[in-house]
Amino acid sequence: MKDTTEIRQGEELNIENLTDYLHLQLNIEGVEISIEQFPGGSSNLTYLVKIGGEEYVLRRPPFGNQVKSAHDMKREFNVLSKLSEVYRSAPKPFLYCADENVTGSEFYLMERRKGLIIRGKSPKELEESKELQREVCESFIENLVELHALDYEKAGLGDLGKPKGYAKRQVEGWTKRYLNAKTDDHIELETAIEWLNANIPNACGAALIHNDYKFDNLMLNPNDLTEIVAVLDWEMTTIGEPLMDLGSSLAYWMSADDGAEMLSMPFNPRVLMENISRTELIEMYAEKSGRDVTNMLFYYVFGLFKLAVIAQQIYFRFAKGFTDDKRFSTFNVFVNSLGKIALRAIEKERI
Repeated sequence: MKDTTEIRQGEELNIENLTDYLHLQLNIEGVEISIEQFPGGSSNLTYLVKIGGEEYVLRRPPFGNQVKSAHDMKREFNVLSKLSEVYRSAPKPFLYCADENVTGSEFYLMERRKGLIIRGKSPKELEESKELQREVCESFIENLVELHALDYEKAGLGDLGKPKGYAKRQVEGWTKRYLNAKTDDHIELETAIEWLNANIPNACGAALIHNDYKFDNLMLNPNDLTEIVAVLDWEMTTIGEPLMDLGSSLAYWMSADDGAEMLSMPFNPRVLMENISRTELIEMYAEKSGRDVTNMLFYYVFGLFKLAVIAQQIYFRFAKGFTDDKRFSTFNVFVNSLGKIALRAIEKERI
């Protein structure tokens, strides 16, 4: 099944400039180059670049990007260059370009890995086997624990972030991002923001964290769904608190209590969210990592808040006319729903 489409209107790349650039940089004068787009994702844009008989993935920031630090291609390229040497799920990058005259922004080229990305509907074998569902979730958590256990200093990534005071900086930073991109009042979300600022727990350790870990960012082996072929979208990775990473994953993990519309969001296989609870994922993580998960309510609520801010920033781009992608036209409703889920968890004191 083909996983690329024609390039969306307004997101075209200058094929002539890119061809000239790649011919020069790769010393492949005369080799035919073609471009298609991967339609998934709502942040950085990804394109399939075919160079002769080889395939690569090109990543660049979204058009109309207002948060340069959130779409730093050079940083992401440098992270993957080192991480791919020690973490098998990280794709290897090959070429970084800072010249915005080539495609309209900086970008980098990386290896293409092939696998199955599940968005919503699952393969039949996963739908029908509760045993496989649990095994896939175990693999999902094990892979995250493996990332958190990496020696980031040894990998050369020790300067990637400052773990001391990480949670406080994150809450304050994402609060500012929300206010800068605000278009509507979201009372429940803003109440949750106040709670987060008043309930920051003590640090829970430091680890290399992905910050957007969900099935929508994983490639699975279609012949063995428990094997993770690749983890994608490393734009927010840093050195931080590992439970904040888990909290982000839990924020994407909808339940029946969150409503049918949210349960239908294609972040994770719906069948997994219907049969494996957030509490079970936390228990898996605690068992495999040995970490204390006492304060997971804070990290879960923060994950919901951060997800709401990301959605708000995307909606802001749409509302201001920086993108015509119709997928983003109702993201303000999504922001509101996440705020209600966060406040409900706070009031009930459970995830």
